[in-house]
Amino acid sequence: MWDENLKIYDQLVGQCPRFKRKGQTVPYTSANGHMFSFINKAGELGIRFSKKVQEQYFEKFNTSIFESHGATMKGYILIPNKMLTDHKALIKLLNESYDYVMTLDPK
Repeated sequence: MWDENLKIYDQLVGQCPRFKRKGQTVPYTSANGHMFSFINKAGELGIRFSKKVQEQYFEKFNTSIFESHGATMKGYILIPNKMLTDHKALIKLLNESYDYVMTLDPK
């Protein structure tokens, strides 16, 4: 599952010209000094949003907070595997997350 989801993630990020995929062992995207998406070792995709948007997406996508390496990743939602085939929606979510972190103070 990890290899397949990494391939999907790379395809998605490749269609977003404002940012690039980083990381070898933990693939991620970041901007303004803030990470905003990544794939954990289980091959799950997490995307970061504001608290308000996060609450909306928990309900809309019937999902939960993202967990990685036994830690709860505050600000991130778990993208359900069934959504990984909807590239148009995921590209929109990645760009929305990028826009969000660009509003944060730079690190």
